[in-house]
Amino acid sequence: MALNSNRSYGFETLSLHAGQETADSATNARAVPIYQTSSYVFDSPEHAANLFGLKQFGNIYTRIMNPTQDAFERRIAALEGGVGALATASGQAAETLAILNVAEAG
Repeated sequence: MALNSNRSYGFETLSLHAGQETADSATNARAVPIYQTSSYVFDSPEHAANLFGLKQFGNIYTRIMNPTQDAFERRIAALEGGVGALATASGQAAETLAILNVAEAG
């Protein structure tokens, strides 16, 4: 099921389908696969340099980006009506990030 951007979907539909509007390109799975990996293979040194230099979008290291985490964050953003979301390991980590983003030095 591809979500139509011109249509307003209910909470139930978004909670099931947001974040992965099409089947997984690697496996054709309808449900979001759980990628249990910490590192990814680069096509070449130039490919790695482009990813780390943020010139190209892609997976570098699972603590930075993971396809499963990306689908979860996009789903939460859709449910909350936001433009993006950030998944953290704990509530304390979320609070710390929120404070560090608004606090000033001194």
